[in-house]
Formats: sequence, C-alpha cells, structure tokens
Amino acid sequence: MPIVQVAFDLPLDRLFDYLAPDATNADTGRRILAPFGPGQKVGVILAVSNESQWPEQQLRPVTAIWRDTPPFSPDDLKLLRFCSTYYHHPLGAVLLNALPPGLRRIKGWSPPRRRRKADLVQPAVAPVLTGEQDAAVRSVLSGNGTFQPVLLHGVTGSGKTEIYLRLIEQQVAQGRQILVLTPEISLTPQLEQRFRERLPGIALVSMHSGLGEKERAARWLEAQSGEAAVVLGTRSAIFCPMPRLGLIVVDEEHDSSYKQQEGLRYSARDLALVRAQQLQIPVILGSATPALETWWNAQAGRYRLLSLSARAIPGARLPAIRLIETPAARAQDIAPVVLEAIGYRMARNEQSLIFVNRRGYAPVLFCPQCHWISGCSRCTAKMVVHLRSHELRCHHCGLKRPIPKHCPDCGNTHLDTLGSGTQKIEARLRSHFPSARILRLDSDSLTRRDAWEETLRTIHAGEVDILVGTQLLVKGHDFPKITLVAALGADQALYSSDFRSSERLFAQLVQVAGRAGRAADRGEVLIQTAFPGHPLFQALLAHDYPGFAQRELDERRLTGFPPFAYQALLRAASENPDALEKFMKDAAAAAPALSSGMEIYDPVPPPLAKIAGKARLQLLVQAGHRTRLQEFLTAWETPLQALAPRSVQWSLDVDPTEL
Repeated sequence: MPIVQVAFDLPLDRLFDYLAPDATNADTGRRILAPFGPGQKVGVILAVSNESQWPEQQLRPVTAIWRDTPPFSPDDLKLLRFCSTYYHHPLGAVLLNALPPGLRRIKGWSPPRRRRKADLVQPAVAPVLTGEQDAAVRSVLSGNGTFQPVLLHGVTGSGKTEIYLRLIEQQVAQGRQILVLTPEISLTPQLEQRFRERLPGIALVSMHSGLGEKERAARWLEAQSGEAAVVLGTRSAIFCPMPRLGLIVVDEEHDSSYKQQEGLRYSARDLALVRAQQLQIPVILGSATPALETWWNAQAGRYRLLSLSARAIPGARLPAIRLIETPAARAQDIAPVVLEAIGYRMARNEQSLIFVNRRGYAPVLFCPQCHWISGCSRCTAKMVVHLRSHELRCHHCGLKRPIPKHCPDCGNTHLDTLGSGTQKIEARLRSHFPSARILRLDSDSLTRRDAWEETLRTIHAGEVDILVGTQLLVKGHDFPKITLVAALGADQALYSSDFRSSERLFAQLVQVAGRAGRAADRGEVLIQTAFPGHPLFQALLAHDYPGFAQRELDERRLTGFPPFAYQALLRAASENPDALEKFMKDAAAAAPALSSGMEIYDPVPPPLAKIAGKARLQLLVQAGHRTRLQEFLTAWETPLQALAPRSVQWSLDVDPTEL
C-alpha cells in the first residue's frame, strides 16, 4: 500500500509516515489532512513510496489528500528546502509558512463568495526614457534572460520604477511572470495603481498580510496557476509559486523589513537572489542607498551595477539640504527656523513634511522631583505616553495603563514628559499654525484597512498643508506637492551600539530627503542635529552615497564585520532567568569543540533584556566564510536541541540584521 511522508508545522525536523491507498507520485507537494496525536493537522506530502521504517500496522491512514489546488512544484520545493537548510528551521514549518493562512486551515479552503472586480483605471502614457534609464533597460535585456544580479542604484526620483515597468512589459510579451517585492504594505496601493495604469489588460495581483484570508489564498492560487502575470507583494510573496517566473524585482532592497524577525528568520531579498539563481533568471535590486553587502558585491563585480544619477522629471533637481545645529537636549523639538520655513510654504500653498520616527506623544513620562520613569513592568522598556487616549503603552508587549495623576513613588502631581513623538509635534504645530490642515501618519492613525488609500488621495488632492509622520510616510512615496521636509531627532541612531546604525540612518535620511521637490519645484530639507560636522551628515549634504559607503566599508573591514564576515545569533528567551542563563552557558561551552575557524562570543543580553515577562540572552558566532559558518551551525544544532529545557525557547538567526 502506498505510504506518504508528510511534513508538519512542528519544531521537529523530521517527516511522518502515513498510509494513503490512493496516493501517487503526482501528489508530492500536495496539502494533506492527517491524524496527529488526539487531533488533526495540515501537512505537505514530500514523498510517496511503498516502504516505511515503521511496521505497516503502526501507521495511521491519512484523513484527506486535498487535490482542489495544485501541489508545490519541484522548483518550489527546491527553494523551500534551501530555506530550511540555510536558516536552520524545520522543513515542515518552512513549507506551511510558505502557504497563505487560508490554505493552512484544517477545514480546507473555499474560494471567496464574490470575485473581486478589477479597478477601472485610466491608462497612462509611458514617459520618454532618459539616457541613463534607456541604457539600464538595454543592459538588463542584454543578459538574454539568464541569471544576473543587477544593482540598480538610482537617486530618489530617478525613475527606477519606470525601468521595472519596461522590463515587465518585455517579460509579459514573452509569456513570463514577474515577481515584484516591496518592503511595506503601505507602498503597495500607490505602486499597484501605477502598475495598473501602465499595464492595462495585464493580470496583476498584490499579496500582503492586509488581505483577508480567502482573498489572499485566491490570489496565491492565481499566481500558482499562471493566471496572474505580475505579483506585487511584501516579504512573504517570495514564496509565491509562479510556474513561468522570468524576472524578480526587489524594490528598496536595503530595507530591513525584508528580514523576518520572528519564527522563520529569512531574508526575502537574499531568497530572491537564490530563487533567481535556481531558475537562471535575472533579478533586479533597486535602491538609492543599497545595503552595504549589496554595494560591496557590486564593487567586487559579483553584481552588475547600473546607476541613475539624476531625477527623471525634466527640470527636477535633488533637494537642497541644510543642517540646523540644535543642542542635543532639544533635538526633538521644532527649531524656530523650521517653523519659519513651514510658514513660508503655507503662504505659497505648498506642502511640508515633518519626520519624527517616534509615534505617541512622548517616549517617557517622568517625575522631576524623585526621577521616577514610566517603565514597563513586563519589559526593559519605557512606556510611551499616548495623550489622546490618556494612557501609557508599551510598544513591545502591548501593555497599557492609564496615565497616573501623581507619581507612584513620591506622590508628586506635576509629572512631565521627555522627548517628542508624532502626537506632541502635531500638537505644537496646531498651536503655532491654528489654520493649518495637519495630518499625522503613523501606525496609530492608520488602523483601518483602507486608511492608506484615503490618506494618499487627501495628500495628492492638496487637502493637507503639513504632514507629520514616521518612517511609514517616507518609504518610496511620491508626493509632488511637498517642497519642504524637516527631520527631527535624527541623532539618536548615532548613539547606538549596533554597527549598522549609521547605515540605517543614512538610508533613512536619504529617503526622507527624497520626498522633497520631486516635481519641478526644487525641494529643501532641514535636518536638526547636534553634530553637523559628522561625516555622515557631510556625505548627505553632498548626496554622496558612494563616499559614505566606502568609509563604512573601510571601518567594517578593520573591525571584521559583514560583509567581511558571516554571522549568526543564538537567541533564547524564558520566564525562568536561571534556566535561560544555564542553557546559554552550556551552549557556549558546547561550541568550542566545533569552532575551528570560528569566533564565539559570550552570551549577553540584547538591548531589550526582557520582553513580555521573558528574559532574553543572545550569543554571537562569526566566521570568515559562509560555508564554515553553515558547517558549524549544522553541528551545533544537535547539542542545542539536547541542552534546551522546555522552559527555554531558542532559535538561530542566520545573517542577523539586528544585534
């Protein structure tokens, strides 16, 4: 009788055998429902055979093999097996993670009752390419569809999206599918609208976690069947099955959102490169500020570098950047020169954007008498003041409590706040400009599913004078009427112990600056800083990413950090600090016997040593070669599994982006 080997979403890297009388080899990759323990679980068939290491009488029959949807293809399974091996995550968990939530349900999947209607859009005329754009398109096409990583390095507003569109048109004409990855859900409405305007008649679906389960599954199946020619999605779309995939585009490839920080800790950008190599197709990495690892690969000749040095709209110039020297104690306040510049734009009916990368009213509530601070009882973090809801919130574990009327320690009734969040800046602007139309954009104000579409319409219609927002507002959005951008509190990243903090800050400020003056009117960018002479800000003034990147790479080479080394983190957490500490000490002790050619660091707490009541520790390992690191991690997993008590949750984070 046929026997199927099934992978389940379990923290065990093994397969389970079941009897399946009607199974054939064609069922490899299909979803299955099978008894597991006292209940039922959804799994994926990975092999069909007539043999098992277990006696047949001990095997249970499957409940159902679902043939209502196509199976994972051999190419899909190849990518998912690589993902499991490289990121040291159980294969079953990887397979089930790759499925949309609607296809993981025990009750099976049924299509949505109403098929979505394609939005009617007015087709847009393709603009004339600049010389640099035309050369970039020709360069990619000269590869004849073979594997070729291309770094498209273009200043903000240089027309990288137009290059994507030209390449997509060429691929669709040849009957191929295209996967376009974008880092944030908030970017998909604007990008989807532009794609539909330029690609009328081409079947396009967007994939992201903001969709309902049935709709997400339906779109996933459209891609798997080949019906959808273009898939536009966030991080998880890298696993979307596409049988005729001919091109992968990773927009804003530097963005840290491409790295999953929980569970299966994969990098969608890196998997895009692997998938393209496996299929022997081109992959485009686009950014104004490439990740240093990407830039290094381009400089070393492993990636083809294509550059766009000027904005695409005729007459549009890069914004003028000014540094406003501000004492560190007032770095998050609005300087008078910024208020004056906003007033000037309002008089000209132009829009201003104020960037504050902190939501809430203020990051800290404190007592000036006894110095009590509003700490979270479950995390080593401060509770953020949210004045409108009159509560303190922990942005890490979600704990909420009312703002106290007096100090819990000394009874002082005159409590104060430290720092500024988007709500405080909004309040100050409303006080200074009572007639201004002010819109605050952060994750607190964008709670409805359609909030972004409505917000974008309001901004583009000119119904807003001043925008106040976090990084959600500055990633890739095109706001032609914004001519002034001001960045507050930019210095915070300079105090970080993370070696990537300068890289992130530079990229963030370039993105912020890129929102200004994208049309004919030249924009102005004001950056408040206590360190105007810092090399990072000097490079920003000159719009000199290559110079900044070279200095950072020189420092990384001296310190032995990526891209000149390869890293992994053992992360562990537990409500029992003693058990956690013992496990990490034992894990460190087990490493030296396996560590030839490795650097093993001591276990240390991360910046947040406790979250949601669980103490946390991490242990960094580093090697000069990727292969050596992988060999070490494979050997290390066995003792880790044996050493970990049930009270400790642990995981390996390969190529970590947050230390």
